[in-house]
Amino acid sequence: MTTLHDTARAASKHAEPAILVTVETALGSTPREAGASMLVKANAVSGTIGGGRLEFDAIDKARRMIEAGEAVGASDVPLGPEIGQCCGGRVHLSFRRVDAVLLEKLAREAERERETLPAVMIFGAGHTGRALAAALAPLPLAVSLIDSRPETLAGLPEAVRCVAAAMPEAVVEEAPAGAAYVVMTHDHALDFLVAAAALARSDAAYVGMIGSATKRERFRRHLAEEGREAEAARLTLPIGGSELRDKRPEVIAALTAAEVATCLLKHQE
Repeated sequence: MTTLHDTARAASKHAEPAILVTVETALGSTPREAGASMLVKANAVSGTIGGGRLEFDAIDKARRMIEAGEAVGASDVPLGPEIGQCCGGRVHLSFRRVDAVLLEKLAREAERERETLPAVMIFGAGHTGRALAAALAPLPLAVSLIDSRPETLAGLPEAVRCVAAAMPEAVVEEAPAGAAYVVMTHDHALDFLVAAAALARSDAAYVGMIGSATKRERFRRHLAEEGREAEAARLTLPIGGSELRDKRPEVIAALTAAEVATCLLKHQE
């Protein structure tokens, strides 16, 4: 996940003036909550305070501040007929030019956020694993892609942590509590090994494995031989639901990303 600090730091590095727009208070029905923010540059915007006329006017104000060389500003906006936005609430926005002090503050906030992000551990950097990592990368999740073949881990989004592991199943033991595990390696025996290790963790928020009903039954028997058949009930297989039978990697990745994100993020509300 790219943070506003990452964007602000890049802008500062290239000496681009930028304004941070933050929702300081949000009363009633509003597009975003207090604390939501966006970074406005002369020709680009990162983040969002909810879209619509509220955001359009805020971007315009921020760019006028950049042109005038202004450092701070504020707006109190009723979200009603006056601006053509029917939410009915009211927001107070702050505007602040990015400087060294603000960059340091954003860096601290980004670090705190990273430390609390739910973890997603994807095992297998084949077509579907890579597509899933790319789909999850923009979300507020800590995404790791693990494979025993280092050459498969090149070219992933910067937000994805790539791990070349000779024994991928050992990575399960090092994962943080409450992580999601998605298993889709190049080898069914390795799939079973990794999924069994993930199911052994009682704190796993989600354990999913790519495959068919036949594969699920084989894995159930595998667990039964170890006296762990009851754990099979915690396995999601197929991943991404069964409404669509489309097997294209990007489609599976999109459906699975929604499934995993829903499982992890709903616990943060």
